[in-house]
Amino acid sequence: MTSHLANSAARAPIRFAYWVPNVSGGLVISKIPQRTSWDAAYNRKLAQIAEEAGFDYGLTQIRFTAGYGAEHQHESVAFSHDLLAATTKLKVIAALLPGPWHPTLAAKQIATISQLTEGRIAVNIVSGWFSGEFRAIGEPWLDHDERYRRSEEFIRSLRGIWTRDNFTFRGDFYRYSDYTLKPKPVDPLPEIFQGGSSRAARDMAARVSDWYFTNGGTPETIRAQVDDIRAKSAETGNHPRIGVNAFVIARDTEEEARAVLQEIIDNADPDAVKAFGHEVKNAGKASPEGEGNWAKSSFEDLVQYNDGFKTNLIGTPDQIAERILALKDAGADLALLAFLHFQEEVAYFGAHVIPRVRALEAARDRRAEAA
Repeated sequence: MTSHLANSAARAPIRFAYWVPNVSGGLVISKIPQRTSWDAAYNRKLAQIAEEAGFDYGLTQIRFTAGYGAEHQHESVAFSHDLLAATTKLKVIAALLPGPWHPTLAAKQIATISQLTEGRIAVNIVSGWFSGEFRAIGEPWLDHDERYRRSEEFIRSLRGIWTRDNFTFRGDFYRYSDYTLKPKPVDPLPEIFQGGSSRAARDMAARVSDWYFTNGGTPETIRAQVDDIRAKSAETGNHPRIGVNAFVIARDTEEEARAVLQEIIDNADPDAVKAFGHEVKNAGKASPEGEGNWAKSSFEDLVQYNDGFKTNLIGTPDQIAERILALKDAGADLALLAFLHFQEEVAYFGAHVIPRVRALEAARDRRAEAA
């Protein structure tokens, strides 16, 4: 019987994505000084640095209202296209929020960008966690599982529009009658990502998504989600790949890295962190099982929006590379990364961490072949 380690070694190299800071405040709810900017010029340069560093994807964020330290927000699809125009290899994942977006508009926007960029656009379907945002813009706030049902119909609609002429669909949220979109996206189709950790989120991923993003966590917690999705996928025939969120603090010594983490937490904005925690925990409690992505998150965890500290990519390049391999062993196919000072830290990660990860993967492949 082949070991779990040998199976991991035989898999494709783990991929890397970074959170695009198209929203102000960076990726921590902290008043610590940051050399990260949400403006377009900074992000164009960051995309070029990430591409050169060996990153496969950038993920733009979607926010419509201010809150939790994010006072300014650029729209995700237009911003994604701007980053694609500044790069040649990087794929950019544009976040889409059903409700404000209709599949018809999204399908046409993304198909056009696919044509213009030789297929370097992907989408992340965000089912929604911020009820105040929906109320502010006059959009209905659906029950937890209804949001995921709508997202699933959104994905089925996108795929239908992108792959069929005379597309007809009869759902509870979206309906099409003999609709044909031309031009369609180039092959291969834009990849479809989604997040969440509830039962509804994982079941949706097993049915329709290409990629499933999970919040940060230990290899053990990641493996539990991977095993659950794989079991469900065996029933559906769809096999989503897994992306894991992490906040990276790579320094020459572990002491330096831990000191930066403590400084981020010590400078946290307590009111904003508590308000964010209240909002996201309420969203999770609305699920039938009463849990969501942030159910077990402490105050310190919530300082990073997606539990990125839990993944523990904090230390020296050697330590971080070993921990990334442990995530891969647990079933992760992609690491979705955030940083404090994005431009210089993405460059450092590309120079000092990615080569170590590739060397470890190559050594494992050689051992697997020898075995």
